[in-house]
Amino acid sequence: MTETRIHPTADVHPTATVGPGAQVWHYSQVRERARIGARCILGRGVYVDAEVSLGDDCKLQNYVCTYHGVTLEGGVFVGPHACFTNDLRPRAINADGGLKSADDWVVGKTLVKYGSSIGANATIVCGTTIGRWAIVAAGSVVTKDVPDNGLVRGNPARLVGFVSPDGFPMEPTGDPADANGAVAMRCTKSGTVYRIPGADFQRSRRW
Repeated sequence: MTETRIHPTADVHPTATVGPGAQVWHYSQVRERARIGARCILGRGVYVDAEVSLGDDCKLQNYVCTYHGVTLEGGVFVGPHACFTNDLRPRAINADGGLKSADDWVVGKTLVKYGSSIGANATIVCGTTIGRWAIVAAGSVVTKDVPDNGLVRGNPARLVGFVSPDGFPMEPTGDPADANGAVAMRCTKSGTVYRIPGADFQRSRRW
């Protein structure tokens, strides 16, 4: 296993947990009680806020911002300059003009599930869940949940298709959905067939 590496310019709080084999590079900041899983890679200038949790094998490219309330499961890729918000009603001050304090807002939580990918410069608005093996295209603004294997893009991001765990588009096989509503989808690259819950293009067009 690769040894754990924390660059001398990185700022890792003593209460944060950094897993074995993780790499935290130049000028990254990992705040109090954050969890960095095994073999994670944090590029230059990554910000991991207090109590943020990253599962094993995540890769965060340069200048990604993950704020309090964000959880990434294992194997998540986040492209450079992507940002996760945590406040649906952001203000610097209250209506009376007084400076907002930690007690004046509610943390909005975000969950990014196993194996999914967030493109460069994407913004993930809090309160959303990104499904397993989903892909958020570069520059997208996600304002609602993304289904497993979903491919979304745009501002606001819209579902435009489904992708395999290899990241290639999938097409329905034409077989009927099973008793649980899962649709058989074939990877256009490998030909492997996957059963994807609710993966139909009628749903895609309505999303």
